[in-house]
Amino acid sequence: MTTWMQGSFPGHEVNVVFARGLTLEVLTQGLRERLREPLAFGEADGWAWAVHDMLNWEADDYDTVNYNSMCADGAEIVVFVTEPCSAKAFPPDFAYHRGGRMILGFSFDGPQYRVGENPDYLSPELLAARLIGPDAACPQEGADTHDCFDHHYDDHERLVKAIADFFALPSPPLAVPLSPSPEVTAK
Repeated sequence: MTTWMQGSFPGHEVNVVFARGLTLEVLTQGLRERLREPLAFGEADGWAWAVHDMLNWEADDYDTVNYNSMCADGAEIVVFVTEPCSAKAFPPDFAYHRGGRMILGFSFDGPQYRVGENPDYLSPELLAARLIGPDAACPQEGADTHDCFDHHYDDHERLVKAIADFFALPSPPLAVPLSPSPEVTAK
């Protein structure tokens, strides 16, 4: 599942955005108004989705996108920042926005450090997936023959799966379109 998170758009550091309660047209127009041209977009399972560059280098716009203003009328937006700074090896992060507010956000390397209006919004799911809580630590951590980084990306996979399952997110084919049109449709 994380294969659509990193490396799907070579040369781009992208955000993957899912919106419920917004049409695809409203989502893509909102991104364009925020100087983030969608690289791919589609609809599936009640969600509109889009992939866009995290930053806009051409416009010297290095600010994060204000998703709260895009969902002010009760819509929901789930965001995966797939490569916040690949040169510095920062991990992906996640945010959930609803009704003009950020409900929950956290880094993939620290899901136990959650922020937002309801930082425990996904706690039962994260606990069940052993991503936070007393069972989250690697049982072999500190062993001479074990490197916890060996399962680092497996942990990311479990995190994406827990989030996607909770929100019933579609698994769109997030790949660079081959045609001049940036539209990609979900299967």
